[in-house]
Amino acid sequence: MSGGGCGSGGMGMRNIREFNEALQRKEVLFLTTLLGSVLEVDNSKMGQAFGCIQVDQSTIAIRETFGKFDDVLEPGCHCLPWCLGSQVAGYLSLRVQQLDVRCETKTKDNVFVTVVASIQYRALADKASDAFYKLSNTREQIQAYVFDVIRASVPKLDLDSTFEQKNDIAKAVEDELEKAMSAYGYEIVQTLIVDIEPDVHVKRAMNEINAAARMRVAANEKAEAEKILQIKRAEGDAESKYLAGLGIARQRQAIVDGLRDSVLAFAENVPGTTSKDVMDMVLVTQYFDTMKEIGASSKTNSVFIPHGPGAVKDITSQIRDGLLQGSRTQ
Repeated sequence: MSGGGCGSGGMGMRNIREFNEALQRKEVLFLTTLLGSVLEVDNSKMGQAFGCIQVDQSTIAIRETFGKFDDVLEPGCHCLPWCLGSQVAGYLSLRVQQLDVRCETKTKDNVFVTVVASIQYRALADKASDAFYKLSNTREQIQAYVFDVIRASVPKLDLDSTFEQKNDIAKAVEDELEKAMSAYGYEIVQTLIVDIEPDVHVKRAMNEINAAARMRVAANEKAEAEKILQIKRAEGDAESKYLAGLGIARQRQAIVDGLRDSVLAFAENVPGTTSKDVMDMVLVTQYFDTMKEIGASSKTNSVFIPHGPGAVKDITSQIRDGLLQGSRTQ
């Protein structure tokens, strides 16, 4: 019995020790979890917990006392006695921000376009309370004004004028935003119309029209160039024929002058001969020279020329008549 009692007592002591160890483990786990939660707390919250906060550069903080606006905190370190009801309601950045707005509208010539506007704005430090409290969603407010101005301006212009006057559209948007947003503590730094996107089919049609116009201009220029070439070719041909005619006329004149001088010289040197005899002899000599050249030429085809004393006489008569007519014409 005593042994059983001792065993039961030993078993009880071991259970108590294990219970204490388990309790210690739970305490360590609880402390670890609590420390992690504390470490995960935001720096600003921790700063408020200790009564001071830090405001970064280009940022301002809105301080409230018991839920009412109290002051605007500039960048730096500030004491915030939370026990007196002071707290930070939020932060407001003074950096220039950009909002890209895509607005679909219709031009005067019934072409749907998507206008992309970039609005650069920032909050004013001297109107920080208005910028923080008066607008619940600044970006949506600006977007609504942009939609209103673009959809009122673009339908007055056709597609080409929309591209040409995009600076005027940007100026109209900027003026409207400046007038509206200044009451809410915001300044519009710059407004840009960065893109105007017509429908895909409209862009394809515009490119085809441009290509057709350029092809028409190219065809006109090509036809004009061909016309100039033909005119110059015709002028060259006419000039060539004119010069060839002058050459032939001078050649014939030289032949006539040479024959005349030959006949006169032969008649003077050979007594008893007449001009007709000398002319017949010269023409027969020319006739045989011609026959010789025709026979010596390797590129000459078959040529049928009447030959014989009668034929030579006929050729002589024809040449003489031609020369006499040429002399009378000159």
